[in-house]
Amino acid sequence: MAGADFIFIIIILIMSVVLHELAHGYSALWLGDQTAKYAGRLTLNPLKHLDPVGSVFVPLLLYILQTNIIFGWAKPVPYNPYNLRNQKWGEAIVAGAGPLTNILIAVVFGLIVRFNAVAGVLPMSFNDLASVVVFINIILAIFNLVPIPPLDGSKILFSILPYHMQRFRFVLEQFGLIFVILFIFVLWRFIFPLVLWLFYFITGPSGLEGLGRFFS
Repeated sequence: MAGADFIFIIIILIMSVVLHELAHGYSALWLGDQTAKYAGRLTLNPLKHLDPVGSVFVPLLLYILQTNIIFGWAKPVPYNPYNLRNQKWGEAIVAGAGPLTNILIAVVFGLIVRFNAVAGVLPMSFNDLASVVVFINIILAIFNLVPIPPLDGSKILFSILPYHMQRFRFVLEQFGLIFVILFIFVLWRFIFPLVLWLFYFITGPSGLEGLGRFFS
């Protein structure tokens, strides 16, 4: 991966995680919690959302190690679950808004890729970048839906669990970071085929061609 390609990927990644976090903040606001608003996090300014580790160090490390996959995260948008009007499903709605936003971004840009494959009105370079946008946002959506704290999928899982099983939540939260690391290095390779299948389903063959050209 060339240095210029890496810069494009980082820009796409940062804007994708910013929109992901904004979705959390606005869904919490919609449900009655203004914590993110008062914290100044309901903004597209990436500097308000960047996490030194997840937004800079981890992507740079993955690039240096030539892992051929780049992902990261931003600072979580703060919200108070006790302020949410829907106490049963509010936390799950806020958590699910982030991955849903990434899926919507992937679908929109995937449709652009499919349309351009037929019409051919956009430059090939834009088609390749659009394919990368789809790819990164699918990765972000799938990764965040894993039910391990502090990922969004854990909050959805905890909303489904009956009350007497909530102590399971405290155990997972205590060791969540360890589980996430194990997932990345041990189990992610089993999930990655799902990412590729969804990517092909959304973009079609032209998406794979664009991705291949970009990373070649």
